[in-house]
Amino acid sequence: MLNIIATRSILFYQRYISPFKGSSCRFYPSCSHYSLQSLEKYGFLKGLLYSVRRIMKCHPFHPGGYDPVK
Repeated sequence: MLNIIATRSILFYQRYISPFKGSSCRFYPSCSHYSLQSLEKYGFLKGLLYSVRRIMKCHPFHPGGYDPVK
């Protein structure tokens, strides 16, 4: 249930909020796509931890780059 809520929240963000922000993620895949992939692969708790860790790295001082879900 929590996994579904988290996934739908991310999809809402991708569809209705992200287009107005423009491309700002330093990583590939983007942080929202990474979060969806980690939730799908690891489930809610572990996927949430991976997502938070990734979002914490997404700042102007981090070089970014290719960072797939492992």
